[in-house]
Amino acid sequence: MAGALATQDTALVETGQAIAIDERARRPRPNALSDDQIVYVDAHLVVALKPAGISTVAYDETEVDTLDARVRAWLERQPSAKGGRPNLGVVHRIDKDTSGLVVFTRTWLAKTSLSGQFRRHTVLRKYLAIAGGAIRSTRTFHTWLVVDRGDGLRGSARKTVAGAREAITHVEPVELLPGATLVACRLRTGRTHQIRIHLSEAGHPLLGERVYIRKGPAVVPPAPRLMLHAAELGFTHPVTERSVRWEAPLPSDMQAVLRVLRVHKPPER
Repeated sequence: MAGALATQDTALVETGQAIAIDERARRPRPNALSDDQIVYVDAHLVVALKPAGISTVAYDETEVDTLDARVRAWLERQPSAKGGRPNLGVVHRIDKDTSGLVVFTRTWLAKTSLSGQFRRHTVLRKYLAIAGGAIRSTRTFHTWLVVDRGDGLRGSARKTVAGAREAITHVEPVELLPGATLVACRLRTGRTHQIRIHLSEAGHPLLGERVYIRKGPAVVPPAPRLMLHAAELGFTHPVTERSVRWEAPLPSDMQAVLRVLRVHKPPER
């Protein structure tokens, strides 16, 4: 009886199932990236639209299907490709479960320039998120993030401590919904899981949150994944020195969650 092919070491099996390992099997190739997922490309930059469910770059050697691998494969298919592995530099990342805009660099000049812009916090980054509970006013979160808050998870310190990194998030309500709020988040800094931590600690964990669960709404509406989307990205082009900016609409899964919530939204008086 033929079995199922598994290419990830995290694949689950049932008790009694037989497992065969083919050491001669070819390494799987990343999935194809469609042309509409390449938002912008020139000799120095590539701006791509990352779907939820894949990492920006590989966490370890077992992770093959990543956004940077898909972008490289897309570049290799272009008529202008010169052969060999395309140069691609990483200057920022977004979480595996987060969708949205990511920029890669293709030259050393671009990588040096953009790395500096991210370091100086001059890059425009706006996220759209669906958070649990009612957020009725604009708020700025200013904390110092630590790798371990005492239970193995990242979290905030009220003041700077050894190893802590300053984190600033501006949150603005966009639409109040039953049990949740659509919010726009602008990053002043770009720390790991910054938006997730700040909103969760404020009692408004993102819908689909599985890690940062603090005291929050009694009931958070369900979601198929983390409801976070990198919707705007802007910076100074490293060569032309002009301001450039891109927007990415909400993906279909977040739109579907919003439609469900709006069905139960009471009419305005």
